[in-house]
Amino acid sequence: MSAKAENKDQLTVTPEHGPNGSGVNPKAVCNVCKRLYRDPRILPCLHTFCSDCIGQLDPFSVSSLRVSQEGRTPKPVTVTVLCPDCDSEVDLPPSGPQGLSTDHLALDEVFLETLVTNGPLGCDLCGEGSSESRCEVCSLNLCEFCCQAHRRQKRTSSHSIVSLEELKSRGRLCRPVLCSLHPGQELRLFCQPCDLPVCLECAATLHRDHRCCPTSDVIDHHGDRIRELVSVQLRPRLERLKDSLQKVDISQEALQVRVDATAHEVRAFARAYASAVEAHCLSLLRRLEELRGQRRNQLHLQRAQLQQSLLDVGGGVEFAERLLSCGSNAEILSAKGVTLRRLTSLAENSYDPHPSAVAPDDGSSISFLPREPAGEVEGFPVVGMINSKTVDLSKCTIEGEGVQRAREGQPGRFTLVCRDSAGEQVARGGENVLVSVIHKEKKNSTVETAVVDNSDGSYSVSYTPEEQGVYSVWVCVKAQHVKGSPFTLTVKRKLRQHSGTFHCCSFCSSGGAKEARCGCTGTMPGGFKGCGHGHKGHPGKPHWSCCGSSVEQSECLPQSVLAAVSPRGHLRTVEL
Repeated sequence: MSAKAENKDQLTVTPEHGPNGSGVNPKAVCNVCKRLYRDPRILPCLHTFCSDCIGQLDPFSVSSLRVSQEGRTPKPVTVTVLCPDCDSEVDLPPSGPQGLSTDHLALDEVFLETLVTNGPLGCDLCGEGSSESRCEVCSLNLCEFCCQAHRRQKRTSSHSIVSLEELKSRGRLCRPVLCSLHPGQELRLFCQPCDLPVCLECAATLHRDHRCCPTSDVIDHHGDRIRELVSVQLRPRLERLKDSLQKVDISQEALQVRVDATAHEVRAFARAYASAVEAHCLSLLRRLEELRGQRRNQLHLQRAQLQQSLLDVGGGVEFAERLLSCGSNAEILSAKGVTLRRLTSLAENSYDPHPSAVAPDDGSSISFLPREPAGEVEGFPVVGMINSKTVDLSKCTIEGEGVQRAREGQPGRFTLVCRDSAGEQVARGGENVLVSVIHKEKKNSTVETAVVDNSDGSYSVSYTPEEQGVYSVWVCVKAQHVKGSPFTLTVKRKLRQHSGTFHCCSFCSSGGAKEARCGCTGTMPGGFKGCGHGHKGHPGKPHWSCCGSSVEQSECLPQSVLAAVSPRGHLRTVEL
């Protein structure tokens, strides 16, 4: 390119550049130096900047050092920088910015922008005349004289030469991608072992033992991989991210509206009170601000995650779609490697929440309870609380039989579940729960109780009554009875455990001993004092030897009951 064209590229871009005062095409401008691209290179995040601009970025981190073979100067393995556009951490190759892929699409945009803005393009051959046409094979701008000479030469007579005016009318520019090792040679082949586009001379020399094929034979395979990632995974994800971001924005607005409405209720209620109530009003507003700050921070964090993911996925999709729609085969293959790595990384690692998890709290749970007792302020009792979910005493439930039945000397247990007005369990603890167990006949006889806060809205209650009788169980939250309180608790005497054995008869269980007795009324002839099968008094089924009960899981009858049932004064138990 001529010196005039070089000076043109060095100009800082302003809105006055371009036809009719319109701005320069942003796709041709580097976002760091704000000038037309010079040697544009693609970062791993698919954002393009001038090679010099990338080299001037401050290192974000440097990997572990290794000593060169000469054992003198340590050399960094990898340098990490922050992308000026998306703030992603990207690694530069050991060779620096020159090791990054060239953005040929950006070079097309730069040349087209130069044409559109009627910039002075000098002849690339003689450097004197003004360019009027361009050789699409050699990628040279030619004046009229050099154009004729170009056509007269045998080697270049068949080249396609297009006028600059015609290039302007096309709206886009198709430039051949030339080999960096062999100037003038177009990258028409693809080396599969090296995964690189090459020219004919490269294939004949550096890659002569490799399998090289025309780019048209492999473009469908590699292009389909990019296209599949975009259409199957990233394009739907992009739509979900947009919807999720919109939901977060709506929730933020709803949160603010709800907070403002609640604050208005608080202020309206507080105006009816004196100075003490006014102080309470300010306290309520501070609590409300805390709730708003908590919800806002949660939504802000989720919004930031969604915005970053949207920016990353959107940038990758936009670049990939532009590469597929605007790039030639060589251009696609040239940027294929970095593009696939970035798209694969986005498909596997980008933030993609499920729709049901987006904007979980829009402030609808925040409410003002004007009649809720709130303690004292400056010695005056006040009411009114701000809460996201409050306990409704009429909806609280008691779980467990320990609130109705118990045995003396044995632990009784039940669970209080605090619920809100919708009947849902309050997902927090901290309530003032009081449980009292009082004997109805002996008012001074109370049972010590233990209440454990499970921090999930439930409270475990345990107690151990020392005597039988009827008790009243008071269950109160914030000094008020829950629904059903006080409950009636019946404490029965301590369960008697069986002291004998559960057998079929005393004859069998004792091995035929005549002195063996049984709790049932059965007897046997022949001097046997216990029961036997089919004899008088045998219950006809297995039974306990201590009391005669035929129910295996039962309480042993007391001695007074046994005396009334059997005339025997003493019972011997038989053990198997």
